Amino acid sequence: MGDFESVGKAFVGHYYKTFDTPGGRGQLAALYQETSMLTWEGQKMQGAQNIVQKLTSLPFQSCTHHVSTMDCQPSGQTGGIIVSVTGQLLVSQPS
Repeated sequence: MGDFESVGKAFVGHYYKTFDTPGGRGQLAALYQETSMLTWEGQKMQGAQNIVQKLTSLPFQSCTHHVSTMDCQPSGQTGGIIVSVTGQLLVSQPS
């Protein structure tokens, strides 16, 4: 197993732990660049500010991610990594 897999696994753990922490979505901006893109239910956003604005405006406060699969592969000659994740997003409903 290459080092890129351990880096990818650590990234996924950090990302979803931060996302799932109340108020944590706003802290994800540092993980995005201005060329980063996110598609959420067909809506496309580009750039750290637009992506975090979308994530922080989602209509739920509490959620939990359950990762089913995670695949990592090296990308390019500068140490990039492509990470593909599938799973479930469980949203808490207000009582």
